[in-house]
Amino acid sequence: MKIAYLVNQYPKVSHSFIRREILALERQGFEIERIAVRGWNDHLADPEDEREREHTRYVLQGGAATLPLAVLRQLITAPLRLISAVGLALRMGRRAARPWPVHLIYLAEACRIVPWMQQAGVRHLHAHFGTNSAEVAMLAEALGGPPYSFTVHGPEEFDQPEFLHLAEKIRRAAFVVAISSYGRSQLYRWIGYRDWPKVQVVHCGLEPAFHAGAAVPPPRAPRIVCVGRLCEQKGQLLLVTAVSRLVRNGIPVELVLAGDGEMRGQLESLIALYGLQSHVVITGWIGSDRVRAEILAARALVLPSFAEGLPVVIMEAMALRRPVLTTYVAGIPELVRPGREGWLFAAGDVDALVEALEQMLAAPPELLAEMGQAAYERVLERHAIDVEAAKLGHLFRAEVTPGVASARTLANVAEGAR
Repeated sequence: MKIAYLVNQYPKVSHSFIRREILALERQGFEIERIAVRGWNDHLADPEDEREREHTRYVLQGGAATLPLAVLRQLITAPLRLISAVGLALRMGRRAARPWPVHLIYLAEACRIVPWMQQAGVRHLHAHFGTNSAEVAMLAEALGGPPYSFTVHGPEEFDQPEFLHLAEKIRRAAFVVAISSYGRSQLYRWIGYRDWPKVQVVHCGLEPAFHAGAAVPPPRAPRIVCVGRLCEQKGQLLLVTAVSRLVRNGIPVELVLAGDGEMRGQLESLIALYGLQSHVVITGWIGSDRVRAEILAARALVLPSFAEGLPVVIMEAMALRRPVLTTYVAGIPELVRPGREGWLFAAGDVDALVEALEQMLAAPPELLAEMGQAAYERVLERHAIDVEAAKLGHLFRAEVTPGVASARTLANVAEGAR
């Protein structure tokens, strides 16, 4: 069975979970066509991403002229479908996060990928994120492309569901994936009860190779790591403030901020303001091998997020037997249990963050190792990539196999009962 995957930008440092999902589905017998809007000339820190790029087709790679030509081809071959899709694109532009001309560009992108999928024999299109990639998938189906589904990660989709027309995207989809029960509940808020059966939970997963090998004991050094894009939702400014308090109170601490992003300048300014240059290091973007090494070199992972879906880096740290300090946000408490796999604290509460850091830094390595083992067992039970990909594969097969109850079928049954 041939599936197409559509992502706005692929491969990407922060999208390694998509790569893992694709490769797991291929191990289970699916053929995956990778399609991305952009990303063909980005710098990549990971050799695995370099290999993925060789297998990816890019919507905008041929230059701006390719989109008008794709629209013209669609006008010639299926004019009525194009007219209908134009109407849909314009409706998506009303009270939207982006102006209506952008939605016509999404339509042109859909015109570009429909022939690719038809030529390749694609039977289903799956998009990651409920933003523009899901809209392009929806418009592609309106143009005569295959049925589509998409995975919602959050928090962007939860911040502005009405302006993303999330309900319309779900109504037209064969099914929708949420990565946590929390995510599913947020989708339930914005769709009719008849569409609830379409929303299925499939967790992001980890490759066995990531955590293979002997356990590495946590170091005695007071080193902590925060992995993620340097942005407002991750709360790194709060973390730097918390580290400044620890230093002021004479508590030894070293912080590695592994990642890069739009808030790097602000973070560097705050680090300088507090005089923390010898205590805090920003690595910039790093590959998965370096991420693994940074986590193993730390006593714990800390992620003081203000908004999330369910961060993959938490899963990675737990798989490497490191406890986690993070917030009671979104799907995180479904995985991390306070006092067992780590510490949870209220988002935005610097006092609670300082207290959690003090407790972790004072904990003997034996206790951290015990919590790390509990974290390892917990994440392997809930986030094994081959198990989760099998759930997704079942949903794909159900959509194209007669007699199998699909999410779309269940939603129709619910509508009939209503």
